[in-house]
Order: sequence, then structure tokens, then C-alpha cells
Amino acid sequence: MAAGLLAFFIALFGSLVLVVPVRALALRVGMVDLPGPRKVHLKPIPLLGGLAMYAAVVIAVLFAFNGPARAQIVGILIGATLVATVGILDDRGLLHHQVKLFVGMPLAAAILLVSGIRAQFFTVLLGGRSGDFLDAMLTVVWVVGITASFSILDHMDGLCAGVAAMASVFFAMLAYLNGQTLVTTLAAAVLGAATGFLRWNFKPAKIFMGDGGAMFLGFLMATLGLKLRLENSNHLSAWLAPVLILGVTIFDTTLVTISRSRRGLLPFATPGKDHAAHRLSNLGFGHRGAVLTLYLLGAMGGGAAVLVSYLSARMASLVGAIAVCTIFAGVVYLERAPYERQTGKPSPAP
Repeated sequence: MAAGLLAFFIALFGSLVLVVPVRALALRVGMVDLPGPRKVHLKPIPLLGGLAMYAAVVIAVLFAFNGPARAQIVGILIGATLVATVGILDDRGLLHHQVKLFVGMPLAAAILLVSGIRAQFFTVLLGGRSGDFLDAMLTVVWVVGITASFSILDHMDGLCAGVAAMASVFFAMLAYLNGQTLVTTLAAAVLGAATGFLRWNFKPAKIFMGDGGAMFLGFLMATLGLKLRLENSNHLSAWLAPVLILGVTIFDTTLVTISRSRRGLLPFATPGKDHAAHRLSNLGFGHRGAVLTLYLLGAMGGGAAVLVSYLSARMASLVGAIAVCTIFAGVVYLERAPYERQTGKPSPAP
């Protein structure tokens, strides 16, 4: 617990303070997000905020961990550094946007596999080499999917950082209840960094995290989901808990994937104001109301994750079925909500 609190406060303070020089650097080198028809801001905003969160988390975990625990975190930090770098290069316009999806994210997942961090779903069910192979594939799909979902979630002031902070609360809580010091401490560091960044990113934002920050947060969320172990829970509950904690971003990605695919668009390559937050805003919630609503949904998903950790497999399956039905009901409802339609021209923006 002490390590978690230390990591939280170091990351919180680091993120709060480091945004100032990072913002100045972004303005100096011209890394700004310009207004446009597919953007919600009306003036240029600096983009490098993810660098401040990255530095805050790295400093926090290096101070909080020591001995064997520090060695375990090295693989995670290498993968996080890779996705953050790829994201920043993409923000700078130095990479084709598909490089991050088809090279950067899978390579980061491979780094986790080499570090011994992987899904344990099929291994428990099937055992043997077939289970190991399927779990390796599941790890790649999970890391790429969650990282990409956070990448496209960063489209409104305070949304991506707040959703990540909310998820971190429940990852830290469940890890603490199950005696996982490393996961508790890492989640606390992410919580501190994301919360500190919100001071500068909540509407009206003074800085954006950019793809470097969004991918960084997404990769760490995916990693926390893989590392979380519910030792006293059944296999289904242990698998379902991370999915429920990350339910908001999974829901938003499902919505835009279905919606854009139905219109003949590429989900991850065609930007637009058709995300859940955009549609909620158009329904009368407004910008802040839409963001806060998604925070609330994140808290509800996290609460459901805590609940299923105490349920039998039969009851957990019922909660899972309700969650799936809720997601698709939400997709059907929001598909009918007004949104700004986009063309099919690919772009790296979310």
C-alpha cells in the first residue's frame, strides 16, 4: 500500500509540474493540433502532453519499485516507451498512421510476451502448447485492441485521461484486494499521472496528450488487464473483470467500428465526430456533460468488475451477458443520435 501511495503522489506531482515545460516545448517546435472541421477546439492546442504523463509514470515506478519488482517492470516500461515514441512520431507527421496499428502496437505486445506477461485464458481451459499459442495470440489482440481504442478515444477535452484514471482506480482496488503489489503500484502511478494531466486537459484544455499519450495510457491499461490476477475468484470472473473495467473504451470502439463499417468507412483510419461522447453532446449533454457521463459509466463498469470478483461463475456469466446486451443496446441507441457525418478519406486523426 505504501508503494502505491508513493507512486500516486510522485506521478501526480510530476504530471502537474512537467506539463508546463512540455507545453512550452510543443509550442517551440510547432507540435500543435490545428482547428478543423473534424475537431472540437477552435484554436491551436499544444500536443505533447503525453510526454509529461510518460515521464511522471516512469519516475514514479522507478522510485516506488526496488529489487526484483523493478526488474519485472522493465519489460512494461520498454513496451510503453515504444508505443509512446511511435505515437509522438505520428503526431509529428513522421510516420504513416497504419505503422502504429500494424507495427508499433503488435511489437509492444511481443515485448510483453517476451517479458512473461500474457493472457491466461486458454491455458487454463485447454492446457498444453495449443493453450499457450492461443493465449499468445489473445495477448496480441488484447494489447493492440485496447491501445488502439484509447488512441481513438482522445477526441474531447479530458475524456481519455479521465477514463484511464477511472479504470486505474478499479485496477488498483482489485489488485490491492488480491495482494498484487506490482499491479497496485503501477495502477496508482497511472492514476496520479492521468489525474495531474487533467488539471491542464479538462475543458477548456490548455494541452492535448496526442497519440503518444493516448497510446501510452492504452498500453498500460492493457498491461494492467493482463497482470491482474483474482486469486480467490473463478476463471470467468478473473477474465471478465478487466473487460468490465475498460468497458467505456470497448463500448466507444464498438460503436464507431459498427457505425463506420455500415457506412463503408475504415473504422481506425477515418476520423469524425461520431464517437459516443460526440453523440451524447449532440443529445443535449454538452461537452462536459458527455465526458462526465462516460466517467460515470466507467465507474459503473469498475463497480461491476469488483462485484463479479465475489460471484460464482454462473452469476458472473449473467453479469457478462448483461454487459454485452448493454453495450449493443447503447450502440443501437446512439446510432440513431445526431452526429456529423464524414467522408471516406483516410486520415491518422481519431
